[in-house]
Amino acid sequence: MALLDIRQRAGYLFLGVVLAQIILISAQVNSRAGVPVLQAVTFGIYAEMQRAASAVVTGTRHLWSGYIGLRHVRTENEELKRQLGEARVALQEQRALASRSRSLEQLLGLRDRSNLSTTAAEIIGDAASPDVRTLTIDKGTSDGLRSDMAVIAPAGVVGRIVVPTARAARVQLLIDRNAAAGAIIERSRAQGVVVGGGDERLLMEYVSEVADVATGDVVVTSGIDGIFPKGFVIGRVDSVEKASGTYKRIVVRPAVDFRSLEEVLVVLTPTAVRDAAGVGGA
Repeated sequence: MALLDIRQRAGYLFLGVVLAQIILISAQVNSRAGVPVLQAVTFGIYAEMQRAASAVVTGTRHLWSGYIGLRHVRTENEELKRQLGEARVALQEQRALASRSRSLEQLLGLRDRSNLSTTAAEIIGDAASPDVRTLTIDKGTSDGLRSDMAVIAPAGVVGRIVVPTARAARVQLLIDRNAAAGAIIERSRAQGVVVGGGDERLLMEYVSEVADVATGDVVVTSGIDGIFPKGFVIGRVDSVEKASGTYKRIVVRPAVDFRSLEEVLVVLTPTAVRDAAGVGGA
């Protein structure tokens, strides 16, 4: 073992001497460029280390710049999303204002055409039960409203006031099961009574079996009930059937879309029938 160790050490010593000789020779021998070989080799190794370090630094710098840029882009995206959201809200507000303006314009047009004394009211609520077809408006007795005043819209008849209070009033819609109005077929002048069906339809009753009524005919108020002024549109005949007895079964599609109402007009002018009844009672 000792002999082996001595041989290994001698080998290492020999290798060291050889390397030292190579280094000395390299330091003295110049390359083609006139630079000592040792210096060229040392510089080459050092240059490669610098290249690696530079690559690491550059990669780190690009990575950091990308991260900062990504955060900046994300911030810009969030700001753009916020601005887009605000623009959409503003657009919806403008559409709502435009729709309300058109609705008010139609109400004013109806007021001008009707030659009646009316007051505009806004709908602020509806019935809690689906079986009761009513709505609440923001005008009451302090605005001159009282029971049985007619309520209309640009499209046609809405209903009548049933419970007025000082600052609000409940309106019974014409489609309520307990509602009714004197009606007449505009084309043939056939008369009857329109009653609520409880859903989104009306029934015209007490129309003679021989009366001239056809699908699509316009149904208007007759004014004989003392509530609704004469000539206001109720709806159109949806179907006509022969019923038992001496009357037709007529289904009327309302002219008013009760689900989209926002503003209405309350007729303050008494009808001729109501006015005459008031004079007679006096």
